[in-house]
Amino acid sequence: MKRIILIIFLFSISAFSQETLLPEHFESGGFGGPVVKFTQIQGENSVLIGGRGGWIIGHQLILGGGGYGLANSMDIPEYQINNKPAEMHFGYGGLELEYIIHPTNLVHSSVYCLFGGGVVEYADNDGLKWSDSGGYTATAMDEVWVIEPAVNATVNIATFFRISTGVSYRMVGGTKLAGTSNSDLSGAAVNLTFRFGKF
Repeated sequence: MKRIILIIFLFSISAFSQETLLPEHFESGGFGGPVVKFTQIQGENSVLIGGRGGWIIGHQLILGGGGYGLANSMDIPEYQINNKPAEMHFGYGGLELEYIIHPTNLVHSSVYCLFGGGVVEYADNDGLKWSDSGGYTATAMDEVWVIEPAVNATVNIATFFRISTGVSYRMVGGTKLAGTSNSDLSGAAVNLTFRFGKF
């Protein structure tokens, strides 16, 4: 009987002293907000607009996601539709992981990376062809994968509001469309993010 009590006692001590990835009591929050990316696509100055959000663990680790789309029109002379250059559309999104360094400082930094995919497509430049589902019918389309690492500097404007600016590099692969290569879609970007939430 004494041995059983001793075993239970030792087991209880080991259970209370076990290590875990997350502490027993940790603070968490979340955020969301719009993002603007200034970049080059097909060698032309372009703007990507979208948004991102995530779960903030212990004020430093963010698990979230984001999505971005090409805001400006872009013609592809190499691909003709009705004897006119096609218009290219490009969008991507995916999982985003971010680590914040010294989050309580007025100005602090972070590193993050997006892992995901997207679509690049060509459509009629002279009036889109609408389908019964309410969208346009793309003439050609390709799915792509995207990896985008970034570094950011963030300013704590208020307890619920942050502004981040930084640089990223978008690595795109998988497209086989005529007139557009993976390198045409890849490139550096300057990013501006407005973060609203509980930090």
